[in-house]
Amino acid sequence: MPNSRQPHRNFYGRIRGKTLRASQKTYLNEDLDALRPHGVTREDNPGRNPVDPSAIFGDDRPVWLEVGFGGGEHMVHMAARNPAVGIIGCEPFINGVAMLLGKIREAGVTNLSVHPGDARDLLDVLPAASLSKAFLNYPDPWPKTRHHRRRFVTPEHLVPLARAMKPGAEFRVATDIPDYVRQTLAEVPAAGFDLVAQSSAPWEDWLSTRYEQKALREGRAPHYVTFRRR
Repeated sequence: MPNSRQPHRNFYGRIRGKTLRASQKTYLNEDLDALRPHGVTREDNPGRNPVDPSAIFGDDRPVWLEVGFGGGEHMVHMAARNPAVGIIGCEPFINGVAMLLGKIREAGVTNLSVHPGDARDLLDVLPAASLSKAFLNYPDPWPKTRHHRRRFVTPEHLVPLARAMKPGAEFRVATDIPDYVRQTLAEVPAAGFDLVAQSSAPWEDWLSTRYEQKALREGRAPHYVTFRRR
């Protein structure tokens, strides 16, 4: 496990939006710490020692990862459908974190963990071959050409993800940006994944997110791409 790394480019934009409602502040104050995987941040783990996923969920269940869970609806949906799986969600946008916490209360799911920050901090400390599935749903498209290197589907993000995924583990990407699909198809296989499928039809267990609904309203077609870790 490396103890340091070179400075990196954020693959996300802002971390705060509109003023949080009183209820959302309550969720953050009362619920987040218990759901946070401890030892992920450098403040909690300056030596960058590996974090045992079984310590997060209390057993050796399969662990899935959602990179950038947005408002959290897909993550809660997957947790409810798969109660024997533990799902870790990473999201630096604090308003999205607050929205997820509200949905967790409403749904009553107990198999989720929330890292309110950069997914790479988690990937740095997860043991190799510890993830059974990963999701990247409607990531920030960084549409300007000079910003394409900030997309998640670049080696500086995909290589750590591949290291943390088990051989045969599934990696799903959903986006409404054709050029993001182009870059995904070029970069993900080079990082150690095989292309399984690409389709305009979603996965059987898919839940359409608010970002997807916005894309559909604005006339952009969704793309669903599935890879498997070699």
